[in-house]
Formats: sequence, structure tokens, C-alpha cells
Amino acid sequence: MASVLVTPANPRNDAMFFAPSQFAFTQLLSRHWQAILAECLALPGQEFDAWPERQLYNHGWDVYGLYVGQQPLLENCIFCPHTAELLQQVPGLSHAGFSRLAAGAEISPHVGYSDQVLRLHLGLRAGEDCGIRVGAQVRRWIPGECLVFDDTVEHEAWNRGSSERLVLLVDFTKPEGARADEPS
Repeated sequence: MASVLVTPANPRNDAMFFAPSQFAFTQLLSRHWQAILAECLALPGQEFDAWPERQLYNHGWDVYGLYVGQQPLLENCIFCPHTAELLQQVPGLSHAGFSRLAAGAEISPHVGYSDQVLRLHLGLRAGEDCGIRVGAQVRRWIPGECLVFDDTVEHEAWNRGSSERLVLLVDFTKPEGARADEPS
């Protein structure tokens, strides 16, 4: 899940978010979001690791990996069996895990690593002042809802609220014919 830090410039104005309904598995994840959240909340906080690219954020961006390079991290999946089982239903799954963003944390503008992959965030917990910008579009996480975006487009995230933001982060192969939403 490597990224490249970029200096904010002139973000692309074309559409970079994809309608979750284009991907059947998003409905499955959304239906089970509360069970996924429960497994995430049951994990000891110290089991999360700092996101490895520390130059991208000021503090408090942690992850609990479940899949890396299309392979399950069995030592982690054993503690999240329902989530791991649901992830097996994601076609082209490459990476997945829980992403935690502490109150006051900001992730600098950066771009992802492959135009063959889309990134999904299933909202699990988010306060009012949490958001993500992809290109020129800003969205907010809503518990139980999926955001799907092209992470090769400059993006950044923030949590200006008073509680942590939790999402299930999933990278999957971009299906042929997948189309981004029209910009609003």
C-alpha cells in the first residue's frame, strides 16, 4: 500500500469516486458493518501498527492488517473471523485492514501506487469533522456506507473531531468497465 507524498497543486476536477453499487460485494460489507465494527473494537489498541509511511501524517494513523499481497495475515484474521470471511468475497482483493485515524490527525496529500486498483473505505466510526478529499471532491465517512475511489489521484484525509475514525480499508483490482461518478 505504498504512496507518494505530493505537494498540493491543482487537483484533477474529474470524478474520482465510484458508486459502490457497481461492486456487488459492497452491499455485503455494508449489511455486516456492525459485526465488522464489533470485531475491530474487540482488538487491543496496541495491536494496531503505525502506518509505515510516517512522512504522510502528523500523528495517529494506525492500521491492523488482514490481507497483504492477496494473502491473509492468519495471525490477525483469527481475531476477526467474520470480517476475514467477508473479505474472501471481494473479487481481486489485494490488501485489507482496519484503518484508525486519531482525533486531530491529518494525512497529507499523496497518491497511491497502481491505476489497476481501487480503494474502498467502509465507514465504521466517524465524527462530524472527518473527511477525505480525492481530486477536487470531498466526502465524509458514514457508518455502514462504502466510499470507493481511485487512490492514484491526489487525496488527503483529516479527523478534526474529538474521537477516532475507523474504517475497513480494502484495495481490490479495478474491474474492467468500472466508471467513476460524475463530479458534483
